[in-house]
Amino acid sequence: MFDLGWGELLVVGVVALVVLGPKELPNALRTVSNLTKTARKLAGEFQSGINEIVREAELEDARKAAESITKGSISEAIEKAIDPTGEMKSAVKSVEQDVKDAKSDTQISPVGPIAPAPAIAAVDPVAPAASPAIAAPEPAKEGEAADNAAPKAEAKV
Repeated sequence: MFDLGWGELLVVGVVALVVLGPKELPNALRTVSNLTKTARKLAGEFQSGINEIVREAELEDARKAAESITKGSISEAIEKAIDPTGEMKSAVKSVEQDVKDAKSDTQISPVGPIAPAPAIAAVDPVAPAASPAIAAPEPAKEGEAADNAAPKAEAKV
């Protein structure tokens, strides 16, 4: 800071000893020490104040950047990342236009298209429908009687 060497400090000490005397030199050193501490304290407060101002400015810049991101630059960034040349966007627009043209070309009647009626199968109301209760008899297992193997079918009418 002041670029003082040991020799120059020795000269300053000898001059202070001669001028102040041995009785007042300790008080003078305490006073210089207190002034140095106060100056360092003020410099530290000043530096912390400057750092806080810089942080606030950086936070303001970060806030502005976040606001710009929410204003649509995200969608633009994604669009640039996915389709940098714009070929896909133009292809999608041309397909959309083709679909619109195709819809306008087809004419739909207000009644709608008439489809042929499906054929109705003839149903015999007298014939019973197949019932899951009537099942084919199962073959008898070894050692079982034939009567126990097949369930008895009961006709439900």
